[in-house]
Amino acid sequence: MQPRKISRSITKSVDLRVGVERAFDFLNNPENWPKWAIVNMKSVKPATDGWYDTETRQGKGQLKMLSNRPLGLLDHLWKDPQASWTVPARVVPNGDGATFLMTFFQPPVLDDHAFDAAANEVDIEMAKLKDLLEREP
Repeated sequence: MQPRKISRSITKSVDLRVGVERAFDFLNNPENWPKWAIVNMKSVKPATDGWYDTETRQGKGQLKMLSNRPLGLLDHLWKDPQASWTVPARVVPNGDGATFLMTFFQPPVLDDHAFDAAANEVDIEMAKLKDLLEREP
């Protein structure tokens, strides 16, 4: 029996001083993503069958939410000309606030250096999300 192939992964999280409901509602709307995913996401607009057309710094892509409010699931599908993958994401209660988590699996099109660089950029986006949600009513 051959060993199972697995991808390298990294999980990023941010603690938010807002309620789970507010965090979920904001993150579940892809049209809000250019406000916080400032490194990669330039624009998002509704398309068909639950998909959203996106413009990223790498070009065009598509995003579809696979959300479930009671479970705090904000998983989403991503497609672009290079690859497609699922990103598991969650909003979980944290005292009076919430924690948002995303897990990224290294796609075959990215080498370790590129994956590490992309993961570091997520820190910038998580900080922007925190700032945005905590300063807006």
